[in-house]
Amino acid sequence: MVPKAPSINERSALHQWRSIPVASMVESVIGCKWSVRLLQLCAEGHSRPSAFLRACPGLSAKVLNERLRKMVHFGILQRTVFGEKPPVEVEYRLTPFGQRFMRIIEEVRQLQEAVDHKSL
Repeated sequence: MVPKAPSINERSALHQWRSIPVASMVESVIGCKWSVRLLQLCAEGHSRPSAFLRACPGLSAKVLNERLRKMVHFGILQRTVFGEKPPVEVEYRLTPFGQRFMRIIEEVRQLQEAVDHKSL
C-alpha cells in the first residue's frame, strides 16, 4: 500500500506544535499514564491502534484516539493513512522530535527507579 500524503490539516498541525511551550507539552504527555505507555509502545515498534489497545488493557478507543491525536498535534508522532476507501489502515511512528522527546520519558523512568531504590 502507498502512504497517503499528509492532509492540509495535518500539515498545519505540524506547524502549530512548534509554538507550544515545551513545558506544557511535557506536562500534557507525561501527565497521562496512557500517553507514556503509548510512546513506549511506539519506541518498541508497535504502530497500529489495534496493537496499542491489545497492549493496554483498560484503555478505551476514545482515549486512545484522543492521546494519539494530541501527540500528532505536538509533532511527537506521525500518522500515516494507507488506502483511500474504507477500510483504511493507520499507523503511528515516532518523529525525529518524538525520538528526542523519548529521552525525557527515559530520564523520568530512571529518576523513578532511583527513588524506588533510594539511590539518589
